Amino acid sequence: MMKKPKSEPEKRSGSLNISGWRQFKAILRKDIVIELRTKEMITSMGLYALLVLVIYYIALSNAGSSFETQRIAAGLLFLAIVFTSMLGLNRSLVHEVDQGCLEALLLSPIDRPIIFFGKAVGNLIFLLIVEVFVTPLFYFIFLSSAKMQNSGPVWMVALALVVGSIGIAGVGTLLATMSVNTKGKDFMLSVMFIPIMFPLLLAVVAAASQAIMGDPGYVKVFWQMIAAAIAYDALMIGASFALYEFILEA
Repeated sequence: MMKKPKSEPEKRSGSLNISGWRQFKAILRKDIVIELRTKEMITSMGLYALLVLVIYYIALSNAGSSFETQRIAAGLLFLAIVFTSMLGLNRSLVHEVDQGCLEALLLSPIDRPIIFFGKAVGNLIFLLIVEVFVTPLFYFIFLSSAKMQNSGPVWMVALALVVGSIGIAGVGTLLATMSVNTKGKDFMLSVMFIPIMFPLLLAVVAAASQAIMGDPGYVKVFWQMIAAAIAYDALMIGASFALYEFILEA
């Protein structure tokens, strides 16, 4: 028995009933496919992070053998990640505006908060990919010759990076959306990004530093800082989720 063709209103109704999970996967797949074709964002972020490491190397080349690089290693690593993430966040939204993709998303029957999660998870994936390459390189250049007998396990540093990256990608997606249509959008993103991210960066740098240094009682301080960072992520990403629709419509 042949099925009766759906009328146009039924087709529109069917498209509107697409589950949020399928909408999220469609947005995420779009960003990943575009990046796989162009490799524009990951390449630019990776090169930028590499240049930051070169600048670090030049700055520390005359520090002397008595200077303990591991004391500031966590701060240097997250500083490189912050600079790299701002470049990636800005490019992700500028690309959407230039190609008309953002306007198409707003015209489509997709919930605005789902657009936020799709963009945020895409930015998180790209940032984590860059960190996978940059972090071992950072260790090889700056920490391979350092005395780190008491340092904690590697997974502690990795956990601090992941928790920090989640907050950077989540809140950064909201801030990049706010700044993308303003004059001097690069400057505006930086002005908003650093003050709002300050509590998160303070917590994850302290956690990673404790893991690298391995000072007495470092495990307790590490988990206190990770708990503070997770609380920041939950609070700020929840607020970004709630505000994203108003930011897009503004």
